[in-house]
Amino acid sequence: MPAAVVEYKGWKEGYPCGYCASERGKVSAGMWAHSMTVQDYQDLIDRGWRRSGKYIYKPIMNQTCCPQYTIRCQALCFQTSKSHKKVLKKMLKFISKGDVSKVASEEEPMDSHTEDVVACDFAYKSESHVSQSELTPLRVDHTEGVENEDKDTGETKEEVNVQKVELGSLPTCADKDTPVPGEPSRSAKIVHAPPKPGKGADLSKPPCRKAKDIRKERKLQKLLQNQMCTFEGSPLEAGNEVFLLQNSKSKTNQPKTIEDFVFVSLPDDAPHKLEVRVVRSSPPSSQFKATFQESYQVYKRYQMVIHKDPPDKPTINQFTRFLCDSPLEAENAPNGPECGYGSFHQQYWLDGKIIAVGVIDILPYCVSSVYLYYDPDYSFLSLGVYSALREIAFTRQLHEKAPDLCFYYMGFYIHSCPKMRYKGQYRPSDLLCPETYVWTPIEQCLPLLEHSKYCRFNQDVKAVDEGRVKELGRVRVLHKRTVMPYSVYKKRRKGPSDEASVQQYASLVGQTCSERMLLFRS
Repeated sequence: MPAAVVEYKGWKEGYPCGYCASERGKVSAGMWAHSMTVQDYQDLIDRGWRRSGKYIYKPIMNQTCCPQYTIRCQALCFQTSKSHKKVLKKMLKFISKGDVSKVASEEEPMDSHTEDVVACDFAYKSESHVSQSELTPLRVDHTEGVENEDKDTGETKEEVNVQKVELGSLPTCADKDTPVPGEPSRSAKIVHAPPKPGKGADLSKPPCRKAKDIRKERKLQKLLQNQMCTFEGSPLEAGNEVFLLQNSKSKTNQPKTIEDFVFVSLPDDAPHKLEVRVVRSSPPSSQFKATFQESYQVYKRYQMVIHKDPPDKPTINQFTRFLCDSPLEAENAPNGPECGYGSFHQQYWLDGKIIAVGVIDILPYCVSSVYLYYDPDYSFLSLGVYSALREIAFTRQLHEKAPDLCFYYMGFYIHSCPKMRYKGQYRPSDLLCPETYVWTPIEQCLPLLEHSKYCRFNQDVKAVDEGRVKELGRVRVLHKRTVMPYSVYKKRRKGPSDEASVQQYASLVGQTCSERMLLFRS
């Protein structure tokens, strides 16, 4: 597995904030990632980092004007709220009946990522001009026993366009025998009096079945017969419907899941057809290349209508750098998802055309949402909320094949900006403590954030950052195409010391990543 190679850019202070309109309030650290393993990026986002294209940045939480807390949803335990169900029902009615809600929908809060673009502009202005040859290690200096890199990268599998779902039970939070609050325990015995003669069920005949269950069984049989002969992309839908129908037995008093709304039997004469296709964006698959222009046109209209960009601003170059380029190496593992790990576009196709695209990263422990853009003509479908719910469902499906993958990361939660609090509505969710990097249930964080926009969530005053740098000399450096520990590089370096910069970098990425990734030094 090739090592990650990064160029640390240092802190950027005093640039505009897209949340509070401060002209010089934002403070963040950033680095260019020329390449990165999915495990490295997983570990980085668990320390408060986030990527925008190949630029990876981390807000300096106790100094920036609007602290941005990493938020994750526990996808396996997620329960839809009333507002979520409204969005799911609205989409279902539109697809199955063509109904367009006459009620004016609430303004949908969207993470515009304005701060990401500003941060990236800073990085792009000083964009790395290091040649690829300089970034390719030729040898490893064994002065202090640094292990040699494995140079066998292997071949990347062609992208699996359609995510196949392993058939099995949908994971739930509680054990089956655990009573749900407000629901009678299933372990309680219920005694029924025998029916009087001439009344009640005839035990000599098969038990009566609900018409709904019979329809589901017929639909299941039909899907099993036809799912191998479907159009590109639709096996995802067929597979998901089979998954649902096998596991959506009538559950008395049980709240409906996302899947109950999404993967339902539609009438044969349904006016619309919605498909979700997962295409690898980096390295770009053939399906991604074939749909690039159509996807870009959706992005351009989205930026112009929703974010009021001038017609000349949403350029193909910006689109590619911001939403298509990724440092993540495509990886495939025997116990991982069939599509592999890395960066993808989740395309929403309505009646044969793209209406929305969710940019996501599939990592060892999570699906990480990067951005969403959609056709403004379909704003009435609340596609921001709908796509988030679909990504949570997608996380649960990936979990079937990759048991460690069970979280949905939503980027940053910004309590000091009211329009950004909507992410806290996806429960149960946790916020990352900015000092000890442990996860804390959001319910415990909100009272603290009401008193101060910057908070340490870990209430154990003795707790420290367990991943902090303990040995700076062990930081891995790539210098003149040679991999070496910082302790060796420091002795060979000519000119002024860069120890303060390396110390800052290592403290932000942590000891584990600093010993695994290669810090490029010219």
